[in-house]
Amino acid sequence: MSNILTAGTPAPDFILQSSAGTSAGDAGEMVKLSDLKGKNVVLAFYPADWSAVCGDQLALYNELIPMFDKLDAELIGISVDSAFCHQAFRENRNYKVKLLADFEPKGEVARKYGVYREHDGFTERALFVIDADGLIRWSYLSPMDVNPGANHILEALKEIKEGVQHD
Repeated sequence: MSNILTAGTPAPDFILQSSAGTSAGDAGEMVKLSDLKGKNVVLAFYPADWSAVCGDQLALYNELIPMFDKLDAELIGISVDSAFCHQAFRENRNYKVKLLADFEPKGEVARKYGVYREHDGFTERALFVIDADGLIRWSYLSPMDVNPGANHILEALKEIKEGVQHD
């Protein structure tokens, strides 16, 4: 059973390796969530690269990057796969979405967000919208075999832009 963090919770900070290396042997930059303060962030935890549902989910988000940009949001995918696996996956699928490796210690960040599946060794399919102040404004735990889409993410980002607060 997941203990997913909910709206109103400060987003736990983390630093993870990005897949955005410049060559096959080059590891990507380190991405620290707190360095993104001042910008909205969407975290999309997903079980694994190369699976059908994950591929479809990330393909959709890749197509929506211009919409995320308009809403001053950076979308980041996170799984327990390595940065090198992420890089091959991104290159194979022509993704521009930044993918971060919650690889070692395995699932450490997913645990902080309450979405690590200890018995399976990978993360839930979960979404978090974090505002520019580092506060979780919306979260969602999707069934593993369902692409959660982007409608609710975009709604949450529009509410942030419009200054809508929920109690």
